[in-house]
Amino acid sequence: MTDAAALPGQPRGAVVSGPATARAVNVLAPNPSAMTLDGTNTWIVAEPDSDLAVVVDPGPLDEGHLREVIAVAERLGKRVGLTLLTHGHADHAEGAARFAELTRTAVRALDPALRLGDEGLAAGDVVTTGGLELRVVPTPGHTSDSLSFHLPADRAVLTGDTILGRGTTMVAHPDGRLGDYLDSLRRLRSLTVDDGVHTVLPGHGPVLEDAQGAVEYYLAHRASRLAQVEMAVEKGHRTAAEVVAHVYADVDRSLWPAAELSVRAQLEYLTEHGLI
Repeated sequence: MTDAAALPGQPRGAVVSGPATARAVNVLAPNPSAMTLDGTNTWIVAEPDSDLAVVVDPGPLDEGHLREVIAVAERLGKRVGLTLLTHGHADHAEGAARFAELTRTAVRALDPALRLGDEGLAAGDVVTTGGLELRVVPTPGHTSDSLSFHLPADRAVLTGDTILGRGTTMVAHPDGRLGDYLDSLRRLRSLTVDDGVHTVLPGHGPVLEDAQGAVEYYLAHRASRLAQVEMAVEKGHRTAAEVVAHVYADVDRSLWPAAELSVRAQLEYLTEHGLI
């Protein structure tokens, strides 16, 4: 979910509806909004020579969309063998149980409440289906259960809502925590530096081909927002609502409730670090 804030020079990518890399195809869910951008990106990921595919984030409970994901996989000569979730927000996970029924697949996630089947997901796990390798990368912060999936064969990472293709994400206080989120961004930066990841396959918005640039932009944005919030508090704006009205004055008011969640997370972070 975007917090609708942007900085000059944000990295951009081409809008994707179909193949994004050699192994990843996007099926866009019909749920566009200010919070979900063009809609939720449901990813079909598979080795080119395999008949098995992994679906990441089947999206909302929309029968037409879920059946379209299966149809696209079939047109690619694939059968869905596993469903993965980046996190439990409804725009990514609400359709998972129905999708599991339609495909007769297990659903693996970090949160036990979202799992369907015997296996969950944990840091360091390597998911292998039909020769495909996806490495589980814990990226809490947007939510406590947020995961990313490193696709080394394509030098890509599926980031859910941790990094979006446009705008910036919200830290969904109180479940999400800013300190965790900053650590997650640094973890993703390590993937770009140490593992050669160059492509971001986000949960919303277009693909980004400069993964390191995207991470650096997000870190810079967070530092800028923290400075703005700290300054707002110094000026006497004490409550989250007051800070939002001051810092997000140029943002559509319909997005202020989401902005307030991020501000609460920032106030908590600044308090914990003795900065306010």
